[in-house]
Amino acid sequence: MSDLSDLPLRLRETLERAGFTYDGVAELLGPLAHAALGRNETMPGLRRTRGGSPLETLVRLFLLQAPVSHEQAEAALPGLVDQLAVEGILAQSVGEVAARLDVRPYAADIGEDAVTNLWVVSDLTPGLDGLPQRVGSDHVLGISPASTSLAQLTMRHEVGRSLDLGTGCGVQALHLAAHSAQVVATDVNRRALWVTRFNAALNGVADRVDVRDGSFFEPVAGERFDLIATNPPFVISPATGERLVYRDSGLPGDRVVEDIVRAAPGLLAEDGWCQILANWVIEGGTSWDERLAGWLARAGRGLAEEQVDAFVVQREVLDPAAYVELWLKDAGHHPSTGGAHIDDYRHRYDTWLHWFEEQGIEAVGFGWINLHRSGRAPRHEFLEWPYEVEQPIAPAIAAWGRAAHLEVRLEDRLTRPEDIQQETLGAPGAEDPGAVILRQQRGLRRARQADTVEAALVGASDGDLTLGQILDALAQLLDRGIEETRATYLPVAQELVREGFLTQA
Repeated sequence: MSDLSDLPLRLRETLERAGFTYDGVAELLGPLAHAALGRNETMPGLRRTRGGSPLETLVRLFLLQAPVSHEQAEAALPGLVDQLAVEGILAQSVGEVAARLDVRPYAADIGEDAVTNLWVVSDLTPGLDGLPQRVGSDHVLGISPASTSLAQLTMRHEVGRSLDLGTGCGVQALHLAAHSAQVVATDVNRRALWVTRFNAALNGVADRVDVRDGSFFEPVAGERFDLIATNPPFVISPATGERLVYRDSGLPGDRVVEDIVRAAPGLLAEDGWCQILANWVIEGGTSWDERLAGWLARAGRGLAEEQVDAFVVQREVLDPAAYVELWLKDAGHHPSTGGAHIDDYRHRYDTWLHWFEEQGIEAVGFGWINLHRSGRAPRHEFLEWPYEVEQPIAPAIAAWGRAAHLEVRLEDRLTRPEDIQQETLGAPGAEDPGAVILRQQRGLRRARQADTVEAALVGASDGDLTLGQILDALAQLLDRGIEETRATYLPVAQELVREGFLTQA
């Protein structure tokens, strides 16, 4: 692959002129074909793109992976076909042009309800229409559920310097460039580095994205960042000699995630955040939060000023069999993908399960690790929350960071956010409810069971009375001691504020 010159800019102008945007493609395909493409099925899309317009040709070429005539390719990409072929993005044969790389329109949420059109180059999507989906060791993964999850998790406030650790195709770097003065993007996959540089140039942010070759934090040793976002190669697998760089770190177990958690505090600027999408081992006899708490206890050891707050959310737990099946299919090693013989599949499956048993791994957790260098005594919260949340979730993570060190006092005036609702549970006809549940409708959509005083406290918190006045009134109403009520429910009010059920007025 050669120097990029002006090819990305010319390609962008051509894509824009053709209307090759996320909304443009969705409108062309219609709901049925668009949904089918999301399931890796192309036939409905092929039926919708027979007209030969530049937009239809681009959709067939890059998204449906269908060859087009040389004449159609030239009409859709005037003056670009030969150069795109030289760069390895297209392949030409007698009379036909086919895509060798995926060029995909992407609507990126850049904060405050703003969306911008981007284009992301990556390796072709494997497994369309049930075809074999084996990928090479240096495969450059495109937009995936994991990359979308990290984008929704990452905060979008204005920052000076940000780091996209393990950039892959560079989609996180493109997001970060929208609100960072400088982005550093690192990877060990040389093909990924070229793709990231191309994507930065294609989207007009090459001047803000510094792409560096190197493993994990090695290329940025001694530097500081206001924001680090990473979806590291976290798949927990035995060392079999086969490694897919985009998902396998080469380190044992969940060591790659532990190393990032331990090292990240040393690279965070004051008030900086590190946000990690990760897997972790759940061992027999040890709870998941106890294991991760051990990582945090060793993070920044000896550097008290670099201790960090941590908000860790476990979103999903898979048993070993389900985990192995998931990633064997991902790598094209399941017979249903057309990429493996049943005997080979069973051997891999057995090897992986045997290794899990040897390591004492009972399950694998998936979720978010958010580290914040607040400059205060570290606060850690571990939340198991597999339920639906509001996306993007980043504002809720930021709100947790703001509330983590708030100290609630009796003289404070608290207010109830508008999204808090109360549910009562009990047998039909019962005089009193068996339980009262407070539930958030936004953000994490947490829920907590409340007793009579707690529910009344939240209901009465409209900013007019102080916390002390409300608790004293409730004590008198319920014939309870005032000092006892204050002592019991001041810590509860603190929890309600830190969890977002109340806010300080």
